[in-house]
Amino acid sequence: MDDLPLSDLDAFAAIARERSFRSAARKRGVSASSLSDSLRRLEERLGVRLLNRTTRSVTPTAAGQRLLEKLSPALSEVAAALSQLDSFRDSPAGTLRLNVPSIVLKLFMADLAARFLALYPQITLEIIGEDTFIDVLAAGFDAGIRYDERLERDMIAVPIGPRRQRYVTAAAPAYLEKRGTPQHPRDLLEHSCIRHRFISGATLAWEFERGDEVIAITPSGPIIANAVEMEIEATLAGLGVIRTFEELLAPGIAEGRLVSILEEWDSEFSGPFLYYPSRQHMPAPLRAFVDFVRMEQRKSA
Repeated sequence: MDDLPLSDLDAFAAIARERSFRSAARKRGVSASSLSDSLRRLEERLGVRLLNRTTRSVTPTAAGQRLLEKLSPALSEVAAALSQLDSFRDSPAGTLRLNVPSIVLKLFMADLAARFLALYPQITLEIIGEDTFIDVLAAGFDAGIRYDERLERDMIAVPIGPRRQRYVTAAAPAYLEKRGTPQHPRDLLEHSCIRHRFISGATLAWEFERGDEVIAITPSGPIIANAVEMEIEATLAGLGVIRTFEELLAPGIAEGRLVSILEEWDSEFSGPFLYYPSRQHMPAPLRAFVDFVRMEQRKSA
């Protein structure tokens, strides 16, 4: 195993993460056939099949999954060690891969990325929107952003973006004129509500807070969507009541196209966190981004 090519191991990890030769090749800037050759050589050297391939799917075998779990952190460390060479350049360079909730993409990620890249033009940001909590290292990311502080072992959390946010409830004036204005969260059980379904398939209960009182209801209604733009448009069209991030509804409320209701039951919660693995050799692009985020938080404090 002493002369096992690192490039073949890296190729396997890329294919296994993407579940696609074509997608992995596109991200690496190589041909799918070259990745196929690398995988074939690796499987021949190891004497075990690592990936199951059909015309429609690519999935790790049990051996392949075990190798991927152990290999991903090691490859990240190799990339981090190589990125230390950036200290010999005038500015950090390389790719920074971030896993980010879709709401963060909508609210502030584009602006934050623009200001970061203005400072570090040699860095490439690869940002993937995803609403499930994942192991960022195993999935091939350098860092993630999430709305809670549930962290894997050896992970570090840094505040990013707005520190306090709110869930608010609203409906179109025409809807409220027709159906009446709810005076209590339980009144929503008699109303049409616009609900959100996550990629995981879950639709969460609506939680309301007033002082020490917390109420959770499971509303019903004519629209369930996994795209907040669709949900807002349905609300503007008078199809029901919506409950979501205040920032998303603020324009419609300011224009009078939506009416804020049950305001004393608005729920406030902590803003998101950037989380990343604690390791001795942090990749230069990640170090630059962490320092930038910390600086942004100090400026807004």
